[in-house]
Order: sequence, then C-alpha cells, then structure tokens
Amino acid sequence: MLPLEFGILEFDPSWVGSWTQKSLRDWRSKPGYELFSIVVFGSIVNEGYLNSASEEEEFCIYNRNPNACSYGVTVGVLAFLTCLLYLALDVYFPQISSVKDRKKAVLSDIGVSAFWAFLWFVGFCFLANQWQVSKPKDNPMNEGTDAARAAIAFSFFSIFTWSLTAALAVRRFKDLSFQEEYSTLFPTSAQP
Repeated sequence: MLPLEFGILEFDPSWVGSWTQKSLRDWRSKPGYELFSIVVFGSIVNEGYLNSASEEEEFCIYNRNPNACSYGVTVGVLAFLTCLLYLALDVYFPQISSVKDRKKAVLSDIGVSAFWAFLWFVGFCFLANQWQVSKPKDNPMNEGTDAARAAIAFSFFSIFTWSLTAALAVRRFKDLSFQEEYSTLFPTSAQP
C-alpha cells in the first residue's frame, strides 16, 4: 500500500494491519507501562506525608498508618525495577537460541507478572481501606488528597496491566511449546 502524503506529513495506513503477535507480546516495552509504578511511589513520596502544626513528625496521609505509605512506595519502586529488568529480557530474548532457555524466561515472566498483579491488588485494597478510614481532622486543608487518590487509582490500573502481561506471557509460552513440538517432529536436517 502506498503512503499518503499530506504536505510535509506522510501517513502510511499499512501499520493498521501490522499489529502482530509480536507487538502484543512486547507490551512491556511500550512507553508508559512503567508509568503506573512511578505515579504510585512518586505521589506517595511527594505528597503522602503531612506535617501537623501540633506535632513535630510528619505522618502518612493514609490514616496516619506509616505501613500504608511504606507499602505503596516499596511496591512502586520494586515494580519499576522489575519492569526495567524484564524490558532488558525482552531486548535479549531474540538472541536466546535454546528453546528450553526461552521457556524458562517466559515461565519466569508468567510467575513474576502474576505475583506483581497480586501485590498490586493487595496494595490497592490496603491503600483504599486506609484512605476510607482516614479522619478529616487529620488533614483539614485536604493537602495531598489528589496524590493519595492517584496512588490508589494507579494501583488499581496496575492490577490489570500486570495481569495482561501474565496472560500474554502464557500465550508466548504456548507458542514456544508449539515451536519445540514442531522442531522435534520436523527436524530441519530432514528437509532437502
């Protein structure tokens, strides 16, 4: 299909049909995937702790529970680092020649993604519960409430993105199993 030219811009409509399995498989390498974890830990670090005029120490906006803020920051930072680790694995993946090693990489992707989906679910429930029972007298000026809500919302969104990643990894594992079966049934040396 020929590209359409609009002045100095060029539009190639053939990309619409080019959404292949590879583009779905490379979901983690798309920009913005790591954004959810950055929003969660960034909003808690920036505005998740408040100072009171009557107290010297700052306290967590989530019901004065320091465990809620610590959990959100810890899960956010570790999820971001995990995203970077698996992004590097996605870059290295085509260079892995052994089907068994590829299977191990994909199995680890399935397990880690499912584990992070669970951790984000726990984080969402914990932060939402602590936010629900927070007392208005602890924050009369409503400072940091938008950041607290953003952390809760992006924790919720992260459940689905990590679950989608696990589902796509399961699909990738099925494809690798098919490739292994195919290569044992029809070895390349048998072809003329």
